[in-house]
Amino acid sequence: MIKVGKAEFIKSAVSASGFYRTDKPVIAVLGKSNVGKSSFINMLARNGKLARTSNTPGRTRMINYFDFGAFVLADLPGYGFAKVSKAEKLSWAKLLDEFFAEKSRISHVFSLMDLRHEPTADDRDMVAYLNAEIIPFTVVATKADKIAKSKIKPAVRSLAACVGLAEGNVIAVSSVDGRGRDDVLACIENVINLKD
Repeated sequence: MIKVGKAEFIKSAVSASGFYRTDKPVIAVLGKSNVGKSSFINMLARNGKLARTSNTPGRTRMINYFDFGAFVLADLPGYGFAKVSKAEKLSWAKLLDEFFAEKSRISHVFSLMDLRHEPTADDRDMVAYLNAEIIPFTVVATKADKIAKSKIKPAVRSLAACVGLAEGNVIAVSSVDGRGRDDVLACIENVINLKD
């Protein structure tokens, strides 16, 4: 399985002109505000301070790039956060549109959703968009530690059904106990092998 060395922050981008160009596979992480994107990135890196986490939704307002050695991870702004201005929401939407317009540069997307809740309309729209644009993706169900172990599998099955995916396309993870990390890394390894 792929080994993650010392992951490092590369740069932030607020517009297409600042996007990071690389020959390495680029894997994007997206999800609604407060779904646990930063915690997920820190779990993959085994570095609790790589991506800044916050209890305040909507902190990531730009695309943050991280070098994971064999691949580059792009942390996208969270969507669906109500307490920001309309102008700010439009600015985030434009940034995401510009990012996905260069889909040939995107090797894979991890679409994060909270395992404890039914996917939001925004979550379902994002899955529909990724399917329509033929962008390879996997749903990562976060916060698996917050429900009973016996309920994780049924919750994954339910989430997959809600967004019209097979159960195997959803990985349950926990940034607290590291559950699912190996499955995510195995998925990344497949992505890298496909690029080679």
